[in-house]
Amino acid sequence: MKFSKSWLEQWVTSGLNADALAEQITMAGLEVDGVEPVAGDFSQVLVGEVVECGQHPDADKLRVTKINVGGDELLDIVCGAPNCRQGLKVAVAVVGAVLPGDFKIKKAKLRGQPSHGMLCSFSELGIDVESDGIIELPQDAPIGVQVRDYLGLNDVTIEVDLTPNRADCLSMAGLAREVGVLNQQDVNWPEIPAVPATIRDAVDIRLDDPASCPRYLGRVVKNIDVRAETPIWMQEKLRRSGIRSIDPVVDITNFVLLEWGQPMHAFDLATLNGGIVVRKAEQGEKLTLLDGTEVTLNDDTLVIADSERPVAMAGIFGGEATGVTEATKDVLLECAFFQPLAITGRARRYGLHTDSSHRFERGVDYQLQHKVMERATALLLEICGGEAGPVIEAVSEADLPRAATVSLRHSRLNALIGIEIPAEQVTEMLTRLGLAVTVTSDGWQVVVPSYRFDISIEEDLVEEVARIYGYNQIPNVAPVAGLTMSSHQESSLSLNRLKDALVDLGYQEAITYSFVDPDKQRLLFPDADALILPNPIAADMSAMRVSLWPGLIQAAVYNQNRQQSRLRLFEQGLTFIPDNSAENGVRQTPVLAGLLLGPVVDEHWDMNSRGVDFFDVKGDLESLLALSHDELSFTFIRTEQVSLHPGQSAALLRDGQQVGVLGAIHPSLLRKLGLKSQAYVFEVQLDALTRRRVPEAGEISRFPANRRDLALVVEQSVAASDILDLVRKVGGKQVVGVNLFDVYQGQGIADDKKSLALSLVLQDTQRTLEEKEIADTLANIVSALSVEFNASLRD
Repeated sequence: MKFSKSWLEQWVTSGLNADALAEQITMAGLEVDGVEPVAGDFSQVLVGEVVECGQHPDADKLRVTKINVGGDELLDIVCGAPNCRQGLKVAVAVVGAVLPGDFKIKKAKLRGQPSHGMLCSFSELGIDVESDGIIELPQDAPIGVQVRDYLGLNDVTIEVDLTPNRADCLSMAGLAREVGVLNQQDVNWPEIPAVPATIRDAVDIRLDDPASCPRYLGRVVKNIDVRAETPIWMQEKLRRSGIRSIDPVVDITNFVLLEWGQPMHAFDLATLNGGIVVRKAEQGEKLTLLDGTEVTLNDDTLVIADSERPVAMAGIFGGEATGVTEATKDVLLECAFFQPLAITGRARRYGLHTDSSHRFERGVDYQLQHKVMERATALLLEICGGEAGPVIEAVSEADLPRAATVSLRHSRLNALIGIEIPAEQVTEMLTRLGLAVTVTSDGWQVVVPSYRFDISIEEDLVEEVARIYGYNQIPNVAPVAGLTMSSHQESSLSLNRLKDALVDLGYQEAITYSFVDPDKQRLLFPDADALILPNPIAADMSAMRVSLWPGLIQAAVYNQNRQQSRLRLFEQGLTFIPDNSAENGVRQTPVLAGLLLGPVVDEHWDMNSRGVDFFDVKGDLESLLALSHDELSFTFIRTEQVSLHPGQSAALLRDGQQVGVLGAIHPSLLRKLGLKSQAYVFEVQLDALTRRRVPEAGEISRFPANRRDLALVVEQSVAASDILDLVRKVGGKQVVGVNLFDVYQGQGIADDKKSLALSLVLQDTQRTLEEKEIADTLANIVSALSVEFNASLRD
């Protein structure tokens, strides 16, 4: 929101200079982005009148003029502006004037003709207005007056960056209310009397979607003069608010928008067919907008239509076919209230962003429409003439918002702010904000006004009191709290410990969006149903993730495109799976995921370079599992998943239940996903990693340990982990260590067989094991392996 300080002062007297005012409203939560002068630094520029204007004898594009600036003599000035003409009121820089850029005006001769001054354009005075010639001032401008004083150019514009919840300050009325509260000053609310109807012309209005548009006002104004000049005071107010003057009808609707925050629109009455219908668009219906762009409408877009076609996108943009032109004689003024959710996201979907949609998305006062309609009608009749018909209203009272009632406890206020604020001061603050305040035994009860969509709970009122009181007035008091022992279960492994372990392995943490490209996610998980956002910030961020892999892959692609060939990324976050049995229909699961690609180590003179493989990612994951002190409860089994290489993928089980998956991205998907090299990924449910076995103290054996090696021949399909599990089970407490130290296939071993070499460590805590006991244990193990896996000792 951009406004001029002088306009604000017409509403409320702050008594502050521009810098102090900017500081004050910033500290109240309305952050000021910039303060700029409305014109350049110049002096001795007067209002003058062109008394004579003739062609220069020696130059086709120059004119010789005589200018009256209220002195004893007329000034001879040579001018090259195409719009210079007799009788025009102009801005004259007299001899001795200083223009922006320290440009001094002196007596001169142009092509032999004397020139004692300069007729100025807007740009030459440092005023941001597009024009092809010199300034044309109103005919009632007093001759000889300083232009700076006449136009009120000793002023600044202040630009405020408002948060989305403060739509009430997107107007001069809202800003004046805030400044009045901050300075304990009354606001000079303008009187807006009703404009009586002088004709009976009216247009029928029908609300087909009252839930989206519960109130719509229309008024016919006939016989207006669109060629009338917008008053200079209105042009200046618009300019200083960042809006260009177009024509009086558009200028009036823009002016009312800035004044009250209520968007309006004017239709050329002659182009409307029948009455007005507020309805949802039909799918595929087309509309050409005021800027000439044709849009194809979706069926969830609210439109204003006549009996034959849509004529405007409701609350967003008007249509070209019914726009006001120089030939317009009769107009239909519209003023409506649209529910914020009916407008939110619609403009962005069509690549639009307008002042109207900006306000309706955030919430417009639903009781303001009649006042604004009368204000706009009065201005239109004053500037363009004409005759006004009655105000026609279509309203659905049941669908209009209801004023909220919120209670504020004194004790809660003091607890949250940390200081005691007198009750009388709080009452005054809330009252000046426009809230209907009732003092109760324990605090206040307020009725929220129609323009405050952001106040609904007690904490909202606390925020209002705190910011009006002044955050900088709240003393800095260090918090005091008693020390208490934190409750921590030894069986829980902290997330930070897992992250540290991955960082030690060379990984870097990534944080990606929870919403991803639905097409990329569908490539990885074609059978997964994802939640689709109704109003995404972009088409490629419209689906909630069912896995962390899409985000990590996108981050990897981003890095590969910037010459990063070796990547180790991990992320912890939630996945979102539609599930009717879960709360709110969504099952949210915390997981830990990782991705690695490129060489195992950076290029080094003493190391052979090779790319990462399945066993690298499996090894990194096993390092995490080791932190649980319960590695034996985890097992890896072969699995098939469409997004992973069928020969390089595995499921991770804990106590027989699947808790994760790992493997290589399927080669057919690499190019589709944008990856330039083979990538390996893993994803594990977080609760499976954070549950660990509490160590139990045991007696350390004083007796020697004995190692025995077994070389077994088994079928190639037999998993080594199954062999190790059976050895531990049969060996009992005497086998304190089992390790697979060799796998052999080749000469001496059948093609469908493999040799597994195991080392067994046997030990007892009470005595030294005898050779016969060791032999019996080994025999039992070999026998069990033979029965279970048809294993035999290698010759």
